[in-house]
Amino acid sequence: MCYDRDMRNLTLSVPDEVYRRARIKAAEQGRSLSALVAEFLASLAGADDRYERLLSQQEEVLAEIEDFRAGDRLGRGELHDRALR
Repeated sequence: MCYDRDMRNLTLSVPDEVYRRARIKAAEQGRSLSALVAEFLASLAGADDRYERLLSQQEEVLAEIEDFRAGDRLGRGELHDRALR
C-alpha cells in the first residue's frame, strides 16, 4: 500500500505503553509506525465501503422478489416432502 500523494499529517495522543508496543510491532514487521497507522485507517474506511456494497446488494435481491407473502409458506408436511425429493 503506497500513499505518496495527498498525504495528511496527524497528531495523535496515545499512552506511552501503547506507543512503545506499536513501535516494537512495526519494527518486527520491518515497517514504520506511520505505515501501520495508515493501513489501519484505510481498513477502517474500507469497512464502510463494504457495508455500503452489501446494503446495495441486499436491496437488489429484495427488489427481485415479487409477490412474497408470509402466508405462502410451506406447511410442515410439504417442507419434509420437498426435502425428500
